[in-house]
Amino acid sequence: MQRLHAPPFRLSAVFAPGLAMPLSVARAPRLSLLSCAVLLGLPVAALAQSSPDGQTAARTLDRVQVIATRTPQATASVPAAVSVVDGALIDRDRLGVALSDVLAPVPGVIARNRHNYAQDEQVSIRGFGTRSAFGIRGVRLYLDGVPATMPDGQGQLSHFPLAQAERIEVLRGPFSALYGNASGGVLQLFTADGEAPGAIEAEAVVGTDGQRRVSATASGASGGVDYRAGLNRFETDGFRDHAAAERTSFNGKLNAAIGEAGRLTIVANALDAPDAQDPQGLTREQFEADPTQASAGALLFNTRKSVEQRQLGAVYTHAFDAGELRLLAYAGEREISQVLSIPVGTQRSPLSGGGVISFEAPYRGVDLRWTGQGTLAGAPLEWTLGVAHDRQTQRRAGFENFVGDVLGVRGALRLRQDDTVQSLDPYAQALWRPNDAWTLLAGVRASEVRFRSQDRYITDRNPDDSGRVSHDAVSPVLGASVRLRSGLHAFAAYGEGFETPTFNEIGYRADGGSGLNFTLQPARTRSVETGLKLDDGGALRGEFVLFRADTRDEITAATSAGGRSTFQNAGRARREGAELSLRYARDRVQGWLAATWLDARFADGFLTCAGPPCTVPDVLVPAGRRIPGVARTTAAAGVDLGGDIGWQWRFDAQHVSDVPVAQTSDERAPAYTVFNASLGYGLRGAHGHGRVFVAVHNLADRRYAGSVIVNESNGRHYEPAPGRQWFIGAQWRWGD
Repeated sequence: MQRLHAPPFRLSAVFAPGLAMPLSVARAPRLSLLSCAVLLGLPVAALAQSSPDGQTAARTLDRVQVIATRTPQATASVPAAVSVVDGALIDRDRLGVALSDVLAPVPGVIARNRHNYAQDEQVSIRGFGTRSAFGIRGVRLYLDGVPATMPDGQGQLSHFPLAQAERIEVLRGPFSALYGNASGGVLQLFTADGEAPGAIEAEAVVGTDGQRRVSATASGASGGVDYRAGLNRFETDGFRDHAAAERTSFNGKLNAAIGEAGRLTIVANALDAPDAQDPQGLTREQFEADPTQASAGALLFNTRKSVEQRQLGAVYTHAFDAGELRLLAYAGEREISQVLSIPVGTQRSPLSGGGVISFEAPYRGVDLRWTGQGTLAGAPLEWTLGVAHDRQTQRRAGFENFVGDVLGVRGALRLRQDDTVQSLDPYAQALWRPNDAWTLLAGVRASEVRFRSQDRYITDRNPDDSGRVSHDAVSPVLGASVRLRSGLHAFAAYGEGFETPTFNEIGYRADGGSGLNFTLQPARTRSVETGLKLDDGGALRGEFVLFRADTRDEITAATSAGGRSTFQNAGRARREGAELSLRYARDRVQGWLAATWLDARFADGFLTCAGPPCTVPDVLVPAGRRIPGVARTTAAAGVDLGGDIGWQWRFDAQHVSDVPVAQTSDERAPAYTVFNASLGYGLRGAHGHGRVFVAVHNLADRRYAGSVIVNESNGRHYEPAPGRQWFIGAQWRWGD
């Protein structure tokens, strides 16, 4: 019997055979028990029922269960596009550092590895999130239920412990709007709970370009308490010049029963990534001449970035006869110091913020939720009421990146400000099943996001840039699913979401005036999707989805001058397409296929700047031009042969079509197809089990751009991917 892991506010996958009736249509008392555990973030071995002798008898669960919208139900009956990447695809024959290595089986999602550890990977879902030159925008991120996206929509992945991941879950489409601001999609990573007997795991991987990773994990369970703690160390020399990096991270989770009806889950993680070198993007000519080079500015100023992050989250849950109460609270701090390559001459402008960025960013949040159950017209009804509050403060400073003739060092102070963003989001939703075939789901979230900036560096030529602005939105969603026949469901959904500009995007006005960019409005999106889901109850699962998202007030680049970039609303945009995914698993064979067609275009024309210095937009972007950073077609497929013990083979391939790099031209990064393969062997000893493997990435040694920096004002759009790379790894687990 396998365990159900179903933390709160998330998609939650369960693989367990044996229960003939899907849990989503089980009797209300059983559903209530699962809802309590799933919504409250509890690990549950299985639903239990009393045997005649008073002992607890285990009862297993059916196939894959998800709670994409906070209500547990079988995957096929969820009226939303949902994908789960389980541990079997995450944990085999990989370096264990980049999400791009494991998200290929999810249609509609592109995770681009910049191979630049001074920046996060670029993640986009259905074309949302591609405008980000660093970090993640337009996609909500969660780690073990704790938000990794700040209230303004800016997120980061650097502290995600991929080496300890049990699964990754992705929600695409309209229902992601229930997660609030910047929810073009939702991506969540979950680590495993501790189990008895206790175990210790160790893993080491070494590869081309000085890449090496070691990790150690300890776990156990006893007397209503379980824990898992992992430490991970990664180093690389970089395949490009000036691209060395190192990261040390910790992730721990503790679950404890509190009385008969309470449960406490504590999640802690920390990251230390000092002086990661930043080779920056390359122009097309540089990329074609030598993709291993760094930009001249990167070498001249020794561009680099240091990050420290500490975070603690807790979930307390309590079950009552009338329902379930859940409280999430979290707090953390992220410290960043970054040296940029802004020319000395540019910093002569009195408005320049310098070429060294330094800030401390404490953040915190709470989410209080009540879940109840009842009936409507004699059919089961589940409802949820909740409120979430999140807050982040950035104590930001800017310095010149030179002292005299010495470049790449912290110089004179040029900027000091305190930025605060906070959000308040009450929400409600209801799930109703009028009969065994139909599932209806509706929800609404009211969001208010407030920005406040206090300028603490004011001179005669640098005016007070203090200001405040707030945005609000109401995000309704509605979906329905119907069982057409056994193993085949149809669904449709509609939703309205919004995305505020981040603090970086409202920081400066295009007219050079003081204060925040009050003219920049949130982008607001209406999206629909419809599709079919196949689950034959055996080896085959699949999904086919058609979708369209219409956005007004699309946010994009406007001007760039004096080291300051500004943004604007570009009118309407449309993203529409189709997604297909198939998964086959039987005995020692697993295969998967994912394909996406996506057409993303500006529906209105607008003016922008082609490059710095430019303070007045003067280049027309015509209506119908493709949104930069979005590939029209992507496809990936893979096959795994072998079990946990004995020989293991893996082969996969990924194709990405050409990608526009800027909104002012038709220049595109070329299409590419790459192949990867590995060979491993699993073995078992008297006190544990493990495996060894050898893997090769980019078998054909293809030259391609793994990522693009859209609308990069200096034309350095291309972030090259490495050629052929080799990896050798070993893993062992003691305690089984």
